[in-house]
Amino acid sequence: MININILKIASNTKFSGLKNVYTHKSKIKNRICGDQIEIEINVKNNKINLMRYETKSCIYCQASASILANKIDVFTIKKFRNELAILNKSIKDAQKKLPVKFKAFSKVIHNKNLNRFDCIMLPFNALLKALKL
Repeated sequence: MININILKIASNTKFSGLKNVYTHKSKIKNRICGDQIEIEINVKNNKINLMRYETKSCIYCQASASILANKIDVFTIKKFRNELAILNKSIKDAQKKLPVKFKAFSKVIHNKNLNRFDCIMLPFNALLKALKL
């Protein structure tokens, strides 16, 4: 059963819908379940300023995209790949807490949702692809 908090997060569509105004863009599909996401981001001075997205996906991917778009301005291009590696490591080690920059994801990333990990990580993978990291 889906948690009501995940539904609330996914229903925040402030950054949903593409505007065709971007410095980087990507589209990616999850081979396992068929979820799709397309993102547009604006980068200035190595800082990601804005992310917009459009999905054809499950509620977990939508919630993850919503949180990422809302928190995108805390990431820099240089550090993003390393921070994402730390996130992946903390998820695999169930005893560790999520890194501070990813604290907002604690409602979607936890032991009950690990079987949906690929869905949750799809927006991150689209961002990596857009930045060519």
